Amino acid sequence: MYAAIRQAKAKAGMADQLASRIKDVIPVISSVEGFMGYYVVYASDDTLTAISVFNNVASAEESNRLALAWIEENLGPLLVGPATATAGPVIVHSLP
Repeated sequence: MYAAIRQAKAKAGMADQLASRIKDVIPVISSVEGFMGYYVVYASDDTLTAISVFNNVASAEESNRLALAWIEENLGPLLVGPATATAGPVIVHSLP
């Protein structure tokens, strides 16, 4: 299992607008081979973190490439600076 993580700082008060727009990237991310899940966290300091889970590292890296391009094109005005991305193996996980 591999995770792709993207993070950005949002302009204050943009949670609702971001949530609405981010739903549009789900088909892009979920179309990548090996897709297993997608989660977005909006922290109280306006940090936005998106986590995608895949069954191979190449897919995780591809999702970051696609997502960063999408973020730049679609979310730029709502963010403070560019998004960052990383990908790697999930070394600990737990399910109910």
